[in-house]
Amino acid sequence: MNFTDIIIPVLWFIGLGAVMGLLLAFASKIFAVKVDERIPQVTECLPGANCGGCGYTGCAALAEAIVKGEAPVNKCPVGGGEVAKKIAAVMGVEASEPVRMRAQVMCSGTAEFSKKKYIYEGARDCIAASKIGGGDKLCPNGCIGLGTCVKSCPFNAIKVENGVAVVDYAKCTGCGTCVAACPKHIIKLIPYESAHWVGCMSVDDGKTTRKYCDVGCISCKLCEKNCEAGAITVTDYVASIDYSKCTGCNVCVSKCPRKIIWSAKKQGRDGLIISRAHLED
Repeated sequence: MNFTDIIIPVLWFIGLGAVMGLLLAFASKIFAVKVDERIPQVTECLPGANCGGCGYTGCAALAEAIVKGEAPVNKCPVGGGEVAKKIAAVMGVEASEPVRMRAQVMCSGTAEFSKKKYIYEGARDCIAASKIGGGDKLCPNGCIGLGTCVKSCPFNAIKVENGVAVVDYAKCTGCGTCVAACPKHIIKLIPYESAHWVGCMSVDDGKTTRKYCDVGCISCKLCEKNCEAGAITVTDYVASIDYSKCTGCNVCVSKCPRKIIWSAKKQGRDGLIISRAHLED
């Protein structure tokens, strides 16, 4: 075989590759999608948890939304005020201090208080259990207690104790992942410093609720009638607190005959702890 017969095809391929490379480089310049240089800068400021608590698929998506003006600079619930200030500096705007939130499980129906309609032996998952008659508890709004919220939490801030999910406030970032994971929709985000919450979300009348649970809210409205600030109301058998009005006076706690209005108190670096001292009064 002649040497020329080998070298000429090789040179053709080299030349063709060079031409294609130049064409691709030219096309990349012409059709390039310009990315705002602030997007990677904002992404760098975010914690990288990708928890979805902001409502976006991850930190990169949130960064893009902030730069486009579709989300505020303090949208990240995990980063808090410090992250908001860093992002504000990148965006050249002022950052308002975000209200720190925490997850709260609105159910007091632990094993000794709640009644069951059957024994569940299926997958250890609340969503799976809820498809079988709404779960094993008689209360249609009671915590199933199989830990779907626990598995969803990226911060290990929630666990199941005696059949009901419990939040570790010191670890909770208020990302809302557990809120979205709960099939019963009984986990709510409330202001971190809130002193009180109602540990029941039964939507049935008092007579029916008594059949479900020994501590369920019976809609007696004593809490509503005795709250001078008008911070707690009972609507459609569900008691709820308006935290913008609540003064933390503790009257609703003492007046509740079912003892399911819970209180919390500060404890140094560990943040808030649950207090049920009024049960022993």
